[in-house]
Amino acid sequence: MKTLLITGAGKGIGLSTALLAAKAGHKVIAISRNISALNQVEGITPYAVDLSNENEITAFVNALEVEVIDVLINNAGALTNTSFEGSDFKLFEKIYKVNVFGLAELTRQLLPKISKSGHVVNISSMGGIQGSAKFPGLSIYSSSKGAVITLTELWAEEYKETGPRFNALALGAVQTQMLADAFPGFQAPVTADEFAHYLLDFSLQAHRYYNGKVLQVSSSTP
Repeated sequence: MKTLLITGAGKGIGLSTALLAAKAGHKVIAISRNISALNQVEGITPYAVDLSNENEITAFVNALEVEVIDVLINNAGALTNTSFEGSDFKLFEKIYKVNVFGLAELTRQLLPKISKSGHVVNISSMGGIQGSAKFPGLSIYSSSKGAVITLTELWAEEYKETGPRFNALALGAVQTQMLADAFPGFQAPVTADEFAHYLLDFSLQAHRYYNGKVLQVSSSTP
């Protein structure tokens, strides 16, 4: 039995993965701004946390009673489909606070609790991969996910002698409410429940073979 901490666990990929991990007998710490779907689920301890708020992150870590975390899945994310001309400083800041700043701050504060043989999995996007297909309206989102990839590589290098290990998954389209809100009518080829099986297995096993790697999880080309 492992202890997993999953962010963005109130819906979509995070919720599916949290439920799957708990069903498999693992201990799950699940955080989200809305934890209504997580209350009273056996094996899951939910916390309401806004990752764009540094004070809430600090309060959560201080209240966390678990001594060792085996897996941290940084899944929480914010997505906007907005043209560059239609964006502004505040919108960039809003998305980056969740996708980059909050992810980094939570990871930094949790490091003393993460097992030296543990695994930190950062959820990125194909849009953050250099040379991949790019789409109008995603300059904020995709650039933030590119930052997540670079952070993953840097952290793996910084902690390569001591652990934990850090890897990133660059996802193609997965059918979630966040995707549906940003791209109404678009149907992704993979559901959140389907992807959860891959994510859980990767989180528990892949650090035996990978460190500082970015795996492209997409059936599309390029």
